[in-house]
Amino acid sequence: MDLPLIRKLQEFLQEDVGHGDVTTDILIPPGIKAKAVVKAKEEGVIAGIEEATLLLKNVGIEATPLKRDGEGVKEGEAIMELVGKARTILTIERFLLNLLSHMSGVATMTSIVVREAKSVSVDVRVAATRKTLPGLRLIQKRAVTIGGGDSHRFDLSDMILIKDNHIAIVGSVGKAIRLVKSKASFTQKVEVEVSTIKDALVAARSGADIIMLDNVSPNDVKEIVNTLKRKGLRDKVILEVSGRITVDNIAEYARLDIDVVSMGMLTHSVKALDLSLEITKVVKTSK
Repeated sequence: MDLPLIRKLQEFLQEDVGHGDVTTDILIPPGIKAKAVVKAKEEGVIAGIEEATLLLKNVGIEATPLKRDGEGVKEGEAIMELVGKARTILTIERFLLNLLSHMSGVATMTSIVVREAKSVSVDVRVAATRKTLPGLRLIQKRAVTIGGGDSHRFDLSDMILIKDNHIAIVGSVGKAIRLVKSKASFTQKVEVEVSTIKDALVAARSGADIIMLDNVSPNDVKEIVNTLKRKGLRDKVILEVSGRITVDNIAEYARLDIDVVSMGMLTHSVKALDLSLEITKVVKTSK
């Protein structure tokens, strides 16, 4: 049982319930059980089934998943059946749909951009970033992996990533890399963010494991890659591109012999997958 996840889901649900579902408590007697189904109202990739099942079990609702995380769904298809107290189903309805819709939206968009990238380079990885909504990183990053993407760093302790503002304070790319390599554990990879050929060469020669080309145009990325190849440095580093990358231009970047494309839009700008919950049967029971 994933206790941290359960606590997070309970916290999210409590935010929605507040001091109680006054509408449902007035209209629905406590002795009624119901069956319900969650359906897709559009095509996409489903994510959040494990989280939803855990949530429903925790509030006493029997859930039967009809789709697994990562499976495709068509408009009108059922993804989950619920049985339990009608009051509980109605109270949890909106949060349940929010959870599944958002995670499925992230997984759907991730699957689309992964397909676009791999249409021109089977080896390239599509990764998320830390541009996640506060409190939602756990489920957003998991939805990215369900959609076929890479979660990248989960938090600041996962890896050393030297960004432009670090360099602005330290003084140079080379100095920043030397400092972290002198103090960091040998278990930690070192990534550095650059935007010019000069800094990319310095980073590769200074021992960076990963070079992130940030907000660099496809033409400039191509020039940097070719320069690293001529200098015999390309195979010594992992090349990541990031910044202003969309579903419309990801293929243009992926074909440039880079290793990773990271995209903030996978988590901060996706459209939720349209889902609905319908009561299918009502059963009166004793209180």
